[in-house]
Amino acid sequence: MSAKLETLSQNLQKHLGDKIVSLVVALGEVTIEVAAADYLSVMRALRDEAELGFEELIDLCGVDYSTYGDGAWQGRRFAAVSHLLSLANNWRLRVRVFAEDDEFPSVASVTGVWTSVNWFEREAFDLYGIAFVGHSDLRRILTDYGFIGHPFRKDFPISGHVEMRYDPDQARVIYQPVTIEPRENTPRIVREDTFGDTAHG
Repeated sequence: MSAKLETLSQNLQKHLGDKIVSLVVALGEVTIEVAAADYLSVMRALRDEAELGFEELIDLCGVDYSTYGDGAWQGRRFAAVSHLLSLANNWRLRVRVFAEDDEFPSVASVTGVWTSVNWFEREAFDLYGIAFVGHSDLRRILTDYGFIGHPFRKDFPISGHVEMRYDPDQARVIYQPVTIEPRENTPRIVREDTFGDTAHG
């Protein structure tokens, strides 16, 4: 581990203490996991403590762990993962928080800490159904407002539930059940007549 990552790890332990569920250093990056109850206070500390100094949140995404490790995963299903950057200290950090309830996943919104997370939280809500409590405008951002379900969940059907098309008779867009017929595409393989014949090279 580099001296910089060692210093960051020590500073995280110093300022966050037992609020860190796990701290992992791998591939030149530090990842911490925190409990949902501590998430907001940890994120504020990460921004405000000078020895940490994460003034930028550069990304947040949702994760569905339901089929992680070929289904061997035993923990909570949904997590929000944030990527933070400190320009002053020249280091990065990944923060993961699991939602406590798999049926209605929710974690605190950090829009009050970094306003840049606004659309990222909306995207995680739209695609994974993770509700960010305290977000002032939590609505879909990529799918249509009438869309049913959350398309990045592992149990979402590949073909979806409904399709939309323009109906010229009604002069509007209509929704209808998906009409895609499942099919299996087997590629056609073309080989020379002498393929595998050692006598002909």
